[in-house]
Amino acid sequence: MGSYDLSARSRRLLATLVREYVETGEPVPSQVLARRSGLGVSSATIRNVLAQLEDQGYVHQPHTSAGRVPTDRGYRVFVDALLEGRKRARPPLTVETQLRRQVERSPFVSDLLASASHLVSRAARQVSFALVVSHGAVLQRIEFVALGGSRVLVVVMSRGNQLTQKAVDAGEIVRSDELVQAANYLNTEFAGLPLHQVRDAVAARLQQERTLYDQLLTRALRLAQSTLEPLPTNSTLHVEGAASLLAEAAQPAISVATLRALLEMMEEKERMVYLLDQYIDGPGLTVVIGAEHAAPDLRPFSLIASTATDGDTIRTVGVIGPLRMHYSRAIALVDGTTEAVSRVLRDAN
Repeated sequence: MGSYDLSARSRRLLATLVREYVETGEPVPSQVLARRSGLGVSSATIRNVLAQLEDQGYVHQPHTSAGRVPTDRGYRVFVDALLEGRKRARPPLTVETQLRRQVERSPFVSDLLASASHLVSRAARQVSFALVVSHGAVLQRIEFVALGGSRVLVVVMSRGNQLTQKAVDAGEIVRSDELVQAANYLNTEFAGLPLHQVRDAVAARLQQERTLYDQLLTRALRLAQSTLEPLPTNSTLHVEGAASLLAEAAQPAISVATLRALLEMMEEKERMVYLLDQYIDGPGLTVVIGAEHAAPDLRPFSLIASTATDGDTIRTVGVIGPLRMHYSRAIALVDGTTEAVSRVLRDAN
């Protein structure tokens, strides 16, 4: 039986059960449901409906004498009902105000998304993430900064205020004035081209024998190549809220090993980017609940993400939290924040 085969009464009762369980964290007894659902039926009728919902896999009873709690499938029905006919949300005014202040301090998208992730994590009290992926980034400027010894920081700025930084070893000590000359050469030759074209052109020029006679030119190309080679797409991920995992440790359904796995995923950002890429196939909301996760270590959690696109650039803001989360509040928060990010960037440009 699919969720659309549930009667209106069963749906209403299930929604009441989910809301009560989210608020209390305790199995919900039939007497409470009879009082809170507004169905005007007896506890006996409520128990009959609950028995049917349990048979169909939407709720379960932890103990014989206990009330019911929702299953992953029950949460899915509840969330789908929330999304039906839902109006687009605006974030709290303070969120958009702080995002605009961030743009005034720094025009770079990466800094704005870091701020968005922090604000969402603080408001939701969950792990929050903000991701930007640019498939067609265009080089605006490249800079080299001496870090000491032979270490050089390569800063690549692309249109739309996208920023990528990488520390590389030049293999020799390079003076600051030489780094400025190397960057000027690259900017003159390649500014305005897509990053993937710049990467290919740099590789091609390094193959040309004549570059070997110009030490400055060769050094500039090699520094650019070391930064651009691993960037077939330009993605930046910000994750906040590791401290909120301490609160999840109190939930018996979430083991210490599971929390450790989530924390490791937060640190292994490449894996998290890959995972999000599997889930998000276009603009709008994405909600992944429990057993729907491809990664087994994420199945005790739900993921809510909102995605907006701007040409070849994709921006996503989301949260990862326990199955027993305030879905309506989290959906409104991430969706509203994604819209706010888009408005702030639009106004800034």
